[in-house]
Amino acid sequence: MKRNWSYIIAAIALLLLPLVLSDFRLNLLGKFLTFAIVAVAIDLIWGYTGILSLGHGVFFSLGAYCMGMYLKLQAEELPDFMMWSGLEEVPWFWKPFQHFWFALPMAIIIPAVFAMLIGIPTFRAGIRGVYFSILTQALALVVSIFFIGQQPYTGGTNGITNFQDILGYSLSEASTMRGLYIITVVVLIIIFLLSRWLVSTKTGRVLIAIRDGENRLKFLGYNTSVFKVGVFALSAAIAGLAGALFVPQVGIISPSMMGILPSVEMAIWVAVGGRGTLSGAVIGTLVVNFAKSYLSETFPDVWLYFLGALFIGVVLFFPQGIVGVFEKISKRRKAQHCLVAGEEQV
Repeated sequence: MKRNWSYIIAAIALLLLPLVLSDFRLNLLGKFLTFAIVAVAIDLIWGYTGILSLGHGVFFSLGAYCMGMYLKLQAEELPDFMMWSGLEEVPWFWKPFQHFWFALPMAIIIPAVFAMLIGIPTFRAGIRGVYFSILTQALALVVSIFFIGQQPYTGGTNGITNFQDILGYSLSEASTMRGLYIITVVVLIIIFLLSRWLVSTKTGRVLIAIRDGENRLKFLGYNTSVFKVGVFALSAAIAGLAGALFVPQVGIISPSMMGILPSVEMAIWVAVGGRGTLSGAVIGTLVVNFAKSYLSETFPDVWLYFLGALFIGVVLFFPQGIVGVFEKISKRRKAQHCLVAGEEQV
């Protein structure tokens, strides 16, 4: 009950922050909350299923590109980078993205389908552990290079930018950005609650069993590859939705978000907060990104050293993450309380 109340208070606080934060800080927090949604997605497959993906930046960016295509077509009939590349009309596969109600579902469906196409042959072949992590790293590298090379259709290294409005609301208006922030908070709450429900079901227990002893589960007759493909696709879909929320708030999407470094950083958020807790994924994302923002503003020349020291310190001294530290403290207090109560009874 205490934990549920803490979640409720945190949700209310996030919803009320537009009343006290400046437009800049609120926009920054909205961006971090889209990252928190990705972190929850990674925690589902890594913290609960034991699958470490180092390529989730790909799924995040695919969702972001879907929304970016819609926003770009709202701003320009023929995107500027297409004109520079010699195209005279919008390619056929771009045209459906001029409709919001097509772009948003595609931001979820395309990453999920892509994850299934990767996951089915990979998990059936029994690839797991560090080999799967390396495979997803290679995927991030290949896809980012592919998008860079498709200058006429993706904007190349510059990506897609110069957005003006969404559903008729100007992105330069503070009220629009506040609305996007509230939507992001609501989506994060929904994704968090659905994830908590999933891990509490029988399917969730199977996922945990895959993490702790996949061979034993196979011996009991479970087809673990089906569960792994399913949770991998679900995680990719959530990441794609986060990308769709990210683009209108930040104003750009480029292949740099698909690379290896952003994907590794996403896994670090979960590790810092505490994997296998869901709440730790959100906390770790906010702590790391706010630390990154503060240190880069205060110590522009050496902030990367501070950030590196933070990561190393957490890994060495708090392997269970921030949430794990608080849980240990809580267990010690309960043990001391029980000990004192037992002594009083004696």
